[in-house]
Amino acid sequence: MPSQKKRPVTLTAADRDELVRITTTGVHPASMIRRARVLLALDTSVGVVDPKEVIAARLEVSGETIRLVAKRFAETGGDVDATIQRKQRELPPVPSPVTGEVEARLIAMACSQPPAGRARWSLRLLEKHVALVEDIPDLDHSTIGRVLKKRGCVLI
Repeated sequence: MPSQKKRPVTLTAADRDELVRITTTGVHPASMIRRARVLLALDTSVGVVDPKEVIAARLEVSGETIRLVAKRFAETGGDVDATIQRKQRELPPVPSPVTGEVEARLIAMACSQPPAGRARWSLRLLEKHVALVEDIPDLDHSTIGRVLKKRGCVLI
């Protein structure tokens, strides 16, 4: 029961109506509905709140889910929408080092003659040669294989 003592959830009438509407009508993601139900169960403005274990059993969620929803409600300053919706990504996605030019140079290298003493290119050999070229970023052999597979290149 620490979540009710540390982070009490007090909802306004408008917030409560909005959560009831989300849980009973329309099409919403299951995780959003689950968090809305947890907030409704933790609401201290309607009176005494059941213990965390009882709420978890009734809503069929874990005690950790209840703790995390209460924590997020407190962190967002009581903003119900921010609590029940997905968290926004903090960091932007990392751009791929394989651009169109890198891809073209890689395919050209794979289609060229293999180095002396070799019968054919291997992915690891291509990886070593890509590391030697200065204007191509260092790529892992699995990345090289993905690029070649995407373009239908077969190392023979």
